[in-house]
Amino acid sequence: MKDKDDLVQGWLRKAASDVIAMEATLRAGSLDGACFHAQQAAEKYLKAYLTRGEITFPYTHNLAHLTELCAGVDPEFQSLSALVAGLTPYAVRSRYDHSFWPGRDVADEAVTAARKVRDFVLARMPSEPNG
Repeated sequence: MKDKDDLVQGWLRKAASDVIAMEATLRAGSLDGACFHAQQAAEKYLKAYLTRGEITFPYTHNLAHLTELCAGVDPEFQSLSALVAGLTPYAVRSRYDHSFWPGRDVADEAVTAARKVRDFVLARMPSEPNG
């Protein structure tokens, strides 16, 4: 069984991989894909934080709920509410809604929001797993 630090690092690696995919799909012009990976990256960064704090969370794509759980540990997470509200729908909509074709402005907003969530979470995580 993996220990907490392994799980946290796993979430962080998956989140970083989604950031790479987000940036690559944005450059390639797959704007719906960029929105999807933006949501996924934010979700995984939040789950890494919750795992580090040993906070139980449901298997959900609802970033508002995950942010609320994080805010129970650090109230500053409430400042992410508007950012994550815009990202949550991309978990499903960008994959299954055949009419969802975002413009560049929408994709850029999603990417910017995901980067802000990443930076916010990483600033609150120790640089070393046991740190």
